[in-house]
Amino acid sequence: MKKIICITGASSGFGEACANIFSANHYDVILVGRREEKLRSLKTTLEEKFGNQVLVLPLDVQKRSAVEAAFQNLAEQWKNINILLNNAGLAAGRDNFDEASLDDWETMIDTNLKGLLYVSKAVLPYLMKQKNAHIINIGSTAGKQVYQKGNVYCATKHAVQAISESMRIDLLAHKIKVTVIHPGAAETEFSLVRLKQNAAEAKKVYEGYEPLHAEDIANIVFYTASLPSHVCINELEVTCLAQANSFYLFKEPV
Repeated sequence: MKKIICITGASSGFGEACANIFSANHYDVILVGRREEKLRSLKTTLEEKFGNQVLVLPLDVQKRSAVEAAFQNLAEQWKNINILLNNAGLAAGRDNFDEASLDDWETMIDTNLKGLLYVSKAVLPYLMKQKNAHIINIGSTAGKQVYQKGNVYCATKHAVQAISESMRIDLLAHKIKVTVIHPGAAETEFSLVRLKQNAAEAKKVYEGYEPLHAEDIANIVFYTASLPSHVCINELEVTCLAQANSFYLFKEPV
């Protein structure tokens, strides 16, 4: 029987790249995300390219009832989930605290924090039945150092760090690995979403250096999931060569 990975935020970026690498390595995949058309297109691509099975769960992780219903109603063949990748997350706006939008704050809290909790609780009963289950949470360097105009985004990613540590302690008796990966600057849809679809400004974020690519993080996620059953990587902070941490980024003149 093939192993199963459940990936949230699977329609693009890190999630899509992880779906590809795990499919290539003979996993069946549950794709969770809001953009059903993109998920179904990815499903077709993966099944045709790798011959694995793919289940699409179109839902918004912010919606507790939708998350609970989707996982409670899984077909039996999809309940043997071995890995949960909590990848769904976003930044909304980059403003000083006094100028920031409450709507942006709530969106980040509901997605990055509450969404991770809803999905984890819904999938946990299935993980607990496996011999070698693994939860992998995608954090951020913003979860390690707070930077100007990062306020609530940084707070949610600090929370991901704390939740990951707590999960690791509380799930020891169930032999469930918990890994948190903190990527730095990565060229995905992240900045486009953060800057409210301003493509020109989003492009400037990555000028003058080579950022991380989605495939870089996917390779790291797969590596952490491929170690012997007694080995767990608890935490990784990953940046491109041009970045030291949340504060320091060296850009060549453009």
